[in-house]
Amino acid sequence: MVEEYLSDREQEEALRSWWNENWRWVISGVVLGLAALGGWQYWRQQVQLRAEAAAQAYSDLTATLASGDKDKIEKLVKEIDSTHAASPYADQAHLALAQSKVAAGQFEQAASELKIVVEKSKDPALAQVARLRLARLQVQLGRPDEALALLDVSKAGAFAGQTHEVRGDALLAKGDRSGARLAYQAAVSESAGQEQSPAVGELLRLKLEDLSDAVAAVEQPASASPEGK
Repeated sequence: MVEEYLSDREQEEALRSWWNENWRWVISGVVLGLAALGGWQYWRQQVQLRAEAAAQAYSDLTATLASGDKDKIEKLVKEIDSTHAASPYADQAHLALAQSKVAAGQFEQAASELKIVVEKSKDPALAQVARLRLARLQVQLGRPDEALALLDVSKAGAFAGQTHEVRGDALLAKGDRSGARLAYQAAVSESAGQEQSPAVGELLRLKLEDLSDAVAAVEQPASASPEGK
């Protein structure tokens, strides 16, 4: 019994001695832990506030685009670029602005907005969307070679079908009907099994049918002509 009592007392003394030597470190650790927890909560709150501010700025921009207030539009885009550049709303702002420029027939200005997203976006999907829209604009502006330079099917990923289709449009604009037909055929193959609007699928089918008929007529053997009989 005495040995057990002495052993317990020795343990108590050792614990008291350890506490006397280390209490400052223990308390500091607790304080630091609480500070870290508070810092984490503060950081999460700031991230949430910044996200909400970016969303509000983008909402203001879309509303202003509808009103057509050019000065306010320019101010809001600059604000989003400077304050919320790291958010996806910066890319979305330029895409929305490009769309409004296209609606107004300002194709060169729209192309400039799309180039910003293509060159600066950190989101591969958004960059690809901007690249496809820019390529379509380049075709419309009579610059099919610039459109083709934007379209790398090997890097298109889920956008491979659309990339083939826009390549077909560019090749057709260059007068390469056979190349355009092959591109449209590749677009149909890539799009098989993927969800797309019926109108988009029907338009692609019509493009391919028109070209197939035209190319078949051009490539018809001479023996089939009246002179060849």
